[in-house]
Amino acid sequence: MKYKKKTQKAWKHSLLITFLLCMVLLVLSLVSYEPLQNNWNQESSVSEEVIAYEPLVKKYAEKYGIADKTHVLLAMMMQESGGRGNDPMQASESFCGSRGCIDDPEVSIKQGVYYFSKTLEEADGDVELAVQAYNFGRGFIDYAVNRTGTFTQETAIAFSQKMYNEDPEKEKYRCLREEAKKLEACYGDIYYVESVMEYKKGLATD
Repeated sequence: MKYKKKTQKAWKHSLLITFLLCMVLLVLSLVSYEPLQNNWNQESSVSEEVIAYEPLVKKYAEKYGIADKTHVLLAMMMQESGGRGNDPMQASESFCGSRGCIDDPEVSIKQGVYYFSKTLEEADGDVELAVQAYNFGRGFIDYAVNRTGTFTQETAIAFSQKMYNEDPEKEKYRCLREEAKKLEACYGDIYYVESVMEYKKGLATD
């Protein structure tokens, strides 16, 4: 009889330990999952600062006839600045020919949307070509059309290498991407289109 009671006690003890272990594993799995989920959102999502500018971007996109490209423009803003600063579209150079001359976000957005509308027109509606030209300058459009007829990653790299190697003042290029540095393609951002389109996935389809 004593043996039977000991067996039952041991069985209950074992069952309790198993239950506690299962609970610990469940908690650990939830804890480990949360950071991964957060990291994914941080990598793929457009920031709240950019989202807050959507009405203004849409306003000027409608004004310049490219309302259907509102989400492309928001994704470009995300890549340019994350929606931070007084020039969220980084449009100063197309506005006045040098960096830092825009200190009003609405002026930045108006100019950025206008410039992209002209770039898109010159690119004959080729969105990827126009997006890369926003980063490289509109001279990239003729270069790409003459080389391959459209945007390709290889053409973007070749153009960047050409512009970088032909500039005697190479030290002014930051070359933030390690891959670009290895390729000596430090003019502009050779993966600009890829980054913009990745951000666009986090938005509703145009």
